[in-house]
Amino acid sequence: MADLKQLMDNEVMMAFATYATIILGKMMLMSTVTALKRLNNKVFANPEDCAAFAKGENAKKFLRTDDNVERVRRAHLNDIENIIPFLGIGLLYSLSGPDLSTALMHFRLFVGARIYHTIAYLTPLPQPNRGLSYFIGYGVTWSMAYRLIKSKLYL
Repeated sequence: MADLKQLMDNEVMMAFATYATIILGKMMLMSTVTALKRLNNKVFANPEDCAAFAKGENAKKFLRTDDNVERVRRAHLNDIENIIPFLGIGLLYSLSGPDLSTALMHFRLFVGARIYHTIAYLTPLPQPNRGLSYFIGYGVTWSMAYRLIKSKLYL
């Protein structure tokens, strides 16, 4: 059984920890961007959130959806759907002892693709920008899963 010191000495694990931290920070930032968009556009999802701007029936006009807020929210949901599998599979992949350069390629491609996906979603850039960045990140996660199953897991 590996102890914490061994994991800290493992370059692949430390690379994974670095890129996982970057991508989780980006995902956390998306919830902040969503909240700021809601405040700036005075668009809220819950009646109690409208109370700061108006009371009673007047508050209902702030209880609505907005295309700009929804775009940020959808980008954040897409992050959640893709980053969580990357974290789980990436952790197992990192623990399987892959080559450092191959692992770094996987981690960097995934993080770069997710950052570009967010830029393409929020700007918005014309398709296929967002679609290609999604499939690159998705493919990276599948590549790690395939390598893990092929080389280390017992079926």
